[in-house]
Amino acid sequence: MQPGVYFSLSNADYHQGEGISKSQLDDIALSPAVYQWRKDAPEDEEKKDALNMGTALHCALLEPDQFDERFICLPDFNRRTNAGKADEKAFREETQASGKTILTAESWRKLSLMRDSTFAHPSARWLLEQDGHCEASMYWNDDATQLLCRIRPDKFLIRMPLIIDVKKVADMSRFPRHVAEFRYHVQDAFYREGFRQSYGENPMFVFIAVSETIDCGRYPVRVYSLTAYDVEVGTHLFRQDLQTYARARALNEFGGVEEITRPEWDKRNDYL
Repeated sequence: MQPGVYFSLSNADYHQGEGISKSQLDDIALSPAVYQWRKDAPEDEEKKDALNMGTALHCALLEPDQFDERFICLPDFNRRTNAGKADEKAFREETQASGKTILTAESWRKLSLMRDSTFAHPSARWLLEQDGHCEASMYWNDDATQLLCRIRPDKFLIRMPLIIDVKKVADMSRFPRHVAEFRYHVQDAFYREGFRQSYGENPMFVFIAVSETIDCGRYPVRVYSLTAYDVEVGTHLFRQDLQTYARARALNEFGGVEEITRPEWDKRNDYL
């Protein structure tokens, strides 16, 4: 891939193609060996319901015109009868051949409420309704390492430099913890860098967080931006990860054995 912005690159081609992504930076931060492992490890397609729900929410909010082409609700088959089991099997096989993703009736109902809850939030609604590009892919060569890097923002606006990222969260009160656990500050900084390299402007970056856990009967929605300090730390971390991978690739040494230690609480009685 050459540096640039690609508006029609498929999600599959993006994920299977060249370049270091944010999720790969997370693996590199653990170990370059983990990065190498994930590229070749098989996925259990039957255990990806949570991922499918997240993808469906993104589509419902950002590309609603494509939703019916990509997702379908599982009908209520009578699994207590052989005929019902056969009908469900045929439905699944036909759907798999069409390339659509199946959602259970409960997931379908819940997704509809989460979508409507998101549009009830004034800032989230404004951001989602602005003209912009969804799922475009940006590539650039990192100045320090010359590594090809890539990002795929959920959406960026046309009239102003602003990147939007939709997050499905289990519990809104834990979102600050998720920033640390899933390194969202690294994503923020890395995406700002990719946009700057592509368009020559420093963009804003906002998260639209949508909870899948109800609070007083509603699915909470919040719009967040990180502090300048957290973005600065995220910048330091992604540059550190790129340097780690550049060294591993130059030496062709990706490691594999990671040192581990017992938790501190278990060490309190050592040598007593």
